[in-house]
Amino acid sequence: MKRTLLAAITALAMVVAGATGVNAKELRWGFQTDTDSLDPHAHAVTFTIGFLGNVYEGLVRRGADLQIQPALAESWSISDDGKVWTFKLRKGVKFSNGNDFNADDVLFSYNRIADPDAQMKINVASVKEVRIIDSHTIAFETRAPNPILTGRLNSVFIMDKEWSEATGATKVTVMAGDTEKVSPAGQTAMGTGPFIITDRTAQVKTVLVPNPNWWDKATHNLTKVTMTPVKQDSTRVAALLSGELDMAYPIPTQDINRVNSNGGTSVMLGPELRTIFLFMDQNAKNLYGTETKNPFLDLRVRKALYHAINIEAIKKKIMRNLATPSAIMISPLLFDRSGDFNRYSYDPGMAKKLLADAGYANGLSARFDCPNDRYVNDEQICQAVTSMAAKVGIKLSMTAKPKAQYFKQVLDPKNRDYHVGLIGWTPGSFDSHHVVTNLLATYDEKAKTGRYNLSNHSDARIDALNPMIQSESNKAKRDGMIAEVFKRVHDNVYYIPLHQQGLAWGIRDGVSLKQRGDNVFRFRHVNIN
Repeated sequence: MKRTLLAAITALAMVVAGATGVNAKELRWGFQTDTDSLDPHAHAVTFTIGFLGNVYEGLVRRGADLQIQPALAESWSISDDGKVWTFKLRKGVKFSNGNDFNADDVLFSYNRIADPDAQMKINVASVKEVRIIDSHTIAFETRAPNPILTGRLNSVFIMDKEWSEATGATKVTVMAGDTEKVSPAGQTAMGTGPFIITDRTAQVKTVLVPNPNWWDKATHNLTKVTMTPVKQDSTRVAALLSGELDMAYPIPTQDINRVNSNGGTSVMLGPELRTIFLFMDQNAKNLYGTETKNPFLDLRVRKALYHAINIEAIKKKIMRNLATPSAIMISPLLFDRSGDFNRYSYDPGMAKKLLADAGYANGLSARFDCPNDRYVNDEQICQAVTSMAAKVGIKLSMTAKPKAQYFKQVLDPKNRDYHVGLIGWTPGSFDSHHVVTNLLATYDEKAKTGRYNLSNHSDARIDALNPMIQSESNKAKRDGMIAEVFKRVHDNVYYIPLHQQGLAWGIRDGVSLKQRGDNVFRFRHVNIN
């Protein structure tokens, strides 16, 4: 089967190339890293989800305006009690290997993504049962009314049941370093989407071509996409300026003017929905790997670190004003009552007093782990925080590493190997409940809550509000409960929100594309003159 599949894909690539000839429109795209896996259910990271969304599809999708659209489901209806969503599946859809798409594939994909080892299981946490009605009708029953279910299903990609069973890809790839749980789906992909992966060498290059049998009408004119991970900012920018790349991101804030002043290139700027924040372990009695009492169990210490951070300096000097300081854990574009909140002030004197009151008048030491290739200026932000914290007596020993290593270290809820860290979060459903249930609720593997509660805190009131927020359809009531949750996070300093980073995509003249606020790049919106 594998030999036949490889031959078919190779033939397809030759057909595409031969048919286009001199009119070939190749998009050469450089990003700061590579996707860690091709398994669509393994890794809850925006870049991986966004990249694989060019190959795989869900029942619904988001358009360039981020609104929910029909995809593999052409329509849906909701029962009177709000618990049963019935999806009418699109007929005539085929996977890129020629297999027909039907309800069996949807049920199989739901069962696969609901596996305890699947990071993406958070998207189906509210689902009680999935039932096949007929070959092209399927019902999702939730435990309670869930008015935002389609927003979660947007990232639930459908896999080919037959192909998965034939290749041994029925189980999800574990991303926490367990070498015994590696699915073939991590190295190869078989979707219904607008593009097909024809060649891939991890960390070197991935090549895609249009799917000629895609069910939708193509709005792009691409004949080939070559994605190259380019870790070094300077190398990535140089490749764009020299014409080796047609599109590259992120563009470092300090290089925006350089790209704009170069003949033939420009930078697309826009707001991103991602919030960058600090987390502190608030569960372990001692700092991980030491016999030292964990100082972050004390609210006064957490507040001291917050007061030590000069967010305006980070905004101006490091982010070059391409950032919006935040007081809560979600973009103000996604929560109407964000104006109710203000950050704790930059106040080194208050920070020192709080530390003294907590018994740390002579200061304290802790480890600070950061990524260096995931967010805009992530390592520089961590260096600035380290310097600011040191001035009030908090000595942070900072270590920055590539995201692949970093995420394996900090994202395993059963092995919290850190003291303080930095990470970013974009709510996949574009709704505050996504933040509440994943970042703020208590970690509970059975209930599928708190999977990314990296501060390891537990707040009974937030846990009580979490299911109420999910099922409440009255916006005013729902916003009130969300505001109560964010107030508890603020008052207890469960996290220290920093900012929403801005988007800076570099493009060559003649390349037309759509920039989405969730930092997801869809090839189907690209045209090259």
